[in-house]
Amino acid sequence: METLRPLSGLLAALLLAPLLPGVANKVKAFFGGRKGQPVLQLYYDLAKLLRKTPVYSVTSTWIFKAGPAVGLGALLLALTATPFAGRSAPLAFDGDLMLVVYLLGLARFATVLAALDTGSAFEGMGASREAQFAVFAEPAFMLGLGALACITGSVSLSGIFGALTVATWAAAAPVLLLLTAAFFVVMLAENSRVPADDPNTHLELTMIHEVMVLDHSGPDLAFILYGASLKLWFFAALIACMVLPRHSGAWATDTGLFLLAVIGVAAAVGAVESAMARLRLLKVPYLLITAFAFSALALILQLAR
Repeated sequence: METLRPLSGLLAALLLAPLLPGVANKVKAFFGGRKGQPVLQLYYDLAKLLRKTPVYSVTSTWIFKAGPAVGLGALLLALTATPFAGRSAPLAFDGDLMLVVYLLGLARFATVLAALDTGSAFEGMGASREAQFAVFAEPAFMLGLGALACITGSVSLSGIFGALTVATWAAAAPVLLLLTAAFFVVMLAENSRVPADDPNTHLELTMIHEVMVLDHSGPDLAFILYGASLKLWFFAALIACMVLPRHSGAWATDTGLFLLAVIGVAAAVGAVESAMARLRLLKVPYLLITAFAFSALALILQLAR
């Protein structure tokens, strides 16, 4: 058991990440007065897709086939640098926050290239929208990480979130609240959730992420869906580490509280999707600019202290 504890965060992410979309969908169903899908629906879908044979267009090349695997690999590597329940990640070093940002960008780049490789103008439209919104989301996330680095004096994700304590919140509560809000907005956009996108829509004029994966099937689609759940876990884990500054020192207690916080973030995603509609495409950049403004204001407040 002692030897597995350093890898507990990674193992929890690999096993429990598909649970988060199910929690969000279950919350949406509750607010809508419906029974909804089972919480474990994504597990069933992944098992079914992995048994199927993928179908490839004669237009596509090796880029289309490599896209899902590269994206999933990048997200798996990013999770190795993600802290868990206040403890250091398996892959933790000074500057790893920049590595994580670039890995998230690599996963997006692989998905966009695979969509463009199909030769479909429909998927090219979704790829264009994905790249456009990334221009606004990535600076907000990077600036937020920079503000956290200024607060804690660390340039490692494990060092940053491990240094957040109750005393830190008492001294810099406005800054941390702004950053929590900024990260939550970025999480919604990066994971194609309402109000930035709707993972359940199939309308041509509103699709962003879903349109890029329409031609994927079988294990390739399973990689994409599993990678999307890992990406949701990544952002939910960062928010959970931020809002849980107290660490009891007991491994089981800290782990339980952390998992509850991650599930709570997923439930909050479902609540947001139940309370508001998807924004018009022209309004999504304004939402992400707001997240950037929150991060910038947090950094200014921290530097002015």
